[in-house]
Amino acid sequence: MSGHSKWATTKHAKAKTDALRGRAFTKVIKEITVAARMGGGDPASNPSLRTALQAAKDCNMPKDNIERAIKKGTGELEGVNYEEVLYEGYAPGGVAVMVKCLTDNTNRSVAEVSKILSKGGGNMGVPGCVSFMFETKGYIFLPNEKNPGLSEDTLMDIVLESGAEDLKTLDDGFEVTCQPTSFNEVRQTLEDKGLKMEEAKVTNLPKTTVSVTGADVARVLKLVDTLEEHDDVQEVYYNYEISDEDMETALGA
Repeated sequence: MSGHSKWATTKHAKAKTDALRGRAFTKVIKEITVAARMGGGDPASNPSLRTALQAAKDCNMPKDNIERAIKKGTGELEGVNYEEVLYEGYAPGGVAVMVKCLTDNTNRSVAEVSKILSKGGGNMGVPGCVSFMFETKGYIFLPNEKNPGLSEDTLMDIVLESGAEDLKTLDDGFEVTCQPTSFNEVRQTLEDKGLKMEEAKVTNLPKTTVSVTGADVARVLKLVDTLEEHDDVQEVYYNYEISDEDMETALGA
């Protein structure tokens, strides 16, 4: 049950820049619009929209922005028609990378993602070349600092009650994972118990990881940052594992 997740450490050690935080609204608006277009504007019958609306709540998006995004998705307001695409490739050191985009121009997106990968020492791959290395899961991170006194035994009881699949105890908190279809229910159960989350999303987690060391650490981190900063990119998934020491060195800690 216990362990030290390098994936979580990396995600949380990499502080989000102001520029990335500023793009949060744009990314969530796209998610809401696409979810409403695909499944309708009623969150009660549209799980994807419920998840997107929770993301909007997490970043304190104004209600008017949310309502406009839904109406653009349902066609009540004119808006851009975004298409979801997933690109696969490799970063330095043999790290597998998947890049989820919501774009109104797939030709532009594929060219620019390919260019970023190439300039960063990686390369674009063919569809399916790395996706088998990942699995889609609901992921929740509960930091110790926001949940003082929370024990693994207490959380285990809550997790079992919620319908989650797994609980991992980390140095700085707890990871809870579940099936994507159970994500909203699991999250709601944890919130009802008064637990505080630092991250909660449906994402792609690596089944296995690749150890990255030396000069490749800074190169991989820079490549991922550059991808995340692109306007068409919603999410970047990767399977690298970096030691705390190398991470601190690369981040200038």
